[in-house]
Amino acid sequence: MKTVSAVEWLAEKYNYITWMRNRDEMSAGTADKWREDYLEQAKEMEREQIVNAVDGFPISKRHLDGEEYYKETYGGNNE
Repeated sequence: MKTVSAVEWLAEKYNYITWMRNRDEMSAGTADKWREDYLEQAKEMEREQIVNAVDGFPISKRHLDGEEYYKETYGGNNE
C-alpha cells in the first residue's frame, strides 16, 4: 500500500465531499462538518509524518527526537 501525505489524503477527502454535494447526496451542513473533521485528522497525520521523518536524524546539536522537534518547531499543537 502506498503511503500518502496528509495533504494528498485531505485533497482526496475534499474531492469526495465536493462530488457528494454536486450530486445533492449531502447537505451543506454535513459537508462543512466532514471538512472540519477531515482537516483535524489531516493535521494529526501531518504531525505524525513530521515526527516519524525526524526520528533518527540528528537535526541539531541536541539531537531532538521527532516529538521534541515538532513541539519546538510548531508549538506542540496542530493549529
